[in-house]
Amino acid sequence: MPKLPAPCLLCRGRRSERADGSLRCARCGWRFGDAPDPDLPPPRVDVVYYLRWRDRIKIGTSANPRQRLAAITHEELLAFERGDRILERERHEQFAPLRLGGEWFSADETLRAHALRLRGNRDPWDRYVRWFATELAAITG
Repeated sequence: MPKLPAPCLLCRGRRSERADGSLRCARCGWRFGDAPDPDLPPPRVDVVYYLRWRDRIKIGTSANPRQRLAAITHEELLAFERGDRILERERHEQFAPLRLGGEWFSADETLRAHALRLRGNRDPWDRYVRWFATELAAITG
């Protein structure tokens, strides 16, 4: 996959792709050469996250996952799922038999398999920056 002439201004990615007749960042989809408008507030992208620490998985939600995950002790980010507190509550109910307390659940095979299905073959952060770039493009026109 060819490289961008310079890092993407949105996510710092370097791989390129062609889409809609323009050169884009393969990581986030942002059009090369476009600069995010610094006067606009960043878009809100709510995610449900799945963090593993030892034999436990935390299911939580955040609109600022970089900041939130930096504050939580974990060994691995398993996945992101696009959604807010409503989806988080649904996942807590879905995996209620595995609950250890609060938002922590036993790292049972069913929960691990769910997170791996969400992840697919992409890094969770790549999925997040793609969602972020799509929302930013929608508000900047």
